[in-house]
Formats: sequence, structure tokens, C-alpha cells
Amino acid sequence: MDNYLKKLIAEGENQHLDFKYCVSDSRKIARTLSAFANSNGGRILIGVRDNGSIAGIKSDEEYYMVETAVHLFCRPEIPFTVKQHTTGGKTILEVEVNKGDKRPYQAKDENGKWLTYFRNHDQNLVANRVLLQVWRKEKKRSGVMVKFGKAENSLMDYLEKNGSITLSGFRKIAGIPAYKAESILANLIIFKVLIMNSSEKGFSYELNQDIGLLPPVAARSHLTK
Repeated sequence: MDNYLKKLIAEGENQHLDFKYCVSDSRKIARTLSAFANSNGGRILIGVRDNGSIAGIKSDEEYYMVETAVHLFCRPEIPFTVKQHTTGGKTILEVEVNKGDKRPYQAKDENGKWLTYFRNHDQNLVANRVLLQVWRKEKKRSGVMVKFGKAENSLMDYLEKNGSITLSGFRKIAGIPAYKAESILANLIIFKVLIMNSSEKGFSYELNQDIGLLPPVAARSHLTK
């Protein structure tokens, strides 16, 4: 096994790396492709078991399953590159996906529903409405305006005392509708005032301790494509 491949496998599955023993369903690998494209990119090693042992691919069919995933089960289509590695007489495919510039990328599930995934450590999770707003706002040429009003300040006060909050919790303490709460959270994530924590159980938000708080005055950031 060459040093590059050995080092890569030694990292284990993580934010930017996923192992696939085989690809038997294009819909399933479409989730990982979309998750990497919606996040910061990553690599899929096909022919590697979850524990890092080498299985090798069975045929060229694995490559065509990836192509099918991109063309039929991802929208928009996700660019990817493939490298082939051979070790111990076994072949491994390395599929690389870069962070996309057309987010959100969606994957079609078994029921024909289009879902938006993102990468969280070694998991592919379905994006919530706050994250979708973050991506949408980041595309705006005019930038994002944040004005600290009653809702924003109540959020800051709550987080300083309690550490984290959910979307429903924010709506309750601020007395605002869902769409407004989602917009405020998205804006503060863009400004890196908040950090979003995610898991299969749900989402929560906390202050970014690395930069401190924004002053309670209007702030503006120009975000370009």
C-alpha cells in the first residue's frame, strides 16, 4: 500500500473522509456526495471497510454507480474526480468532491423525495431551515444586515446564562414566528457570533467564544459569490 493511501485510511472516517465497502445503491452514495458538496468537500474511498481494512472493488460497476448517483440522484449535478489505487492485488477507488458553488445540493431518496444533506463529523445529516437560510444569504451580492433589537438581545442574554438554545426555545423567549427566528439565527451564524451544533437528535445554537459578542448596533457584511 502506498504511503498516501495508508495515511489517508489511518485517519478513519471523519468530516472529509468516508469509507464504502461497496456501492450497491446509487441513491445512498448520492447522500454522501451532496453532503460533501454542501460542506467543505471530501473523499470517498470505495473498497474500504468501516474498520479501514481493504476489501477492494468487485468491478467497474462501482464507478458507474457513482456516475448514476451524480446524474440521476443529485441536483444540481456534482462535479467529482476519481483516482484508482491498487494494493495487494485489490483496487480502491478514491472519489473526490470539492465544496460546491451552487449550494444547496440535494439527493433523491428511495421515496422520490429530494433532501439536502451536510457533513457533520463522520455523518451525513439532513440540513434544517436555518442552515438553508445561511447558504441562501451567503449568495446575496448586497450582503447581510444585522440590527440588534429586542429579539437579538434576548437571545444574547439567554445564551450568556444558559449556554445553548434550540430554535423552538428562541421562538418562545423572543415571542417571534419561526421564519423570523430562523433568519436571525442564520445571520448570526454568518457573522460567526453563533455556532450551530448538530446531531441526529437535532440542532442547537451557542455563542462563539472565540470572537465574543457583536455590539448591539447595526453591522454590515458584504458577501460575494
